[in-house]
Amino acid sequence: MLYPIAVEKGDDTKAYGVIVPNIKGCFSAGDTFEEALSNAKEAIASHLEILAEDKEEIPLASEVSAFLNNDEYQGYIWAVIDIDISRYLGKSEKVNVTLPSRLIHLIDDQVGKGRIYKSRSAFLAAGAEKLLRA
Repeated sequence: MLYPIAVEKGDDTKAYGVIVPNIKGCFSAGDTFEEALSNAKEAIASHLEILAEDKEEIPLASEVSAFLNNDEYQGYIWAVIDIDISRYLGKSEKVNVTLPSRLIHLIDDQVGKGRIYKSRSAFLAAGAEKLLRA
């Protein structure tokens, strides 16, 4: 899942600050832009882990465009952090799904083409997450 982050530009005396709008209370910083991105990924993962341990809802990511006109983030630099949230959603369960054979072949072609999806299940889960986010 691609979580948008708002990065407040730093300088020689001030760190780059990071806010994760979709995850209440999740923020980070770094001395460089790259370090801020890396630390943001760590902060998001840690925050989601705590939410999962507390059996709280894992917030879904919004599109960056949802925040662009928000006065709170004026002057911020936007980026997205890719987080595999499957480990925070609970134990995997096997389900039986019926799909048209042509659709299965199209899914399998996509899975076989790249490294994004490791399996048919991962592809379907990513699609479900995207639809739930909308």
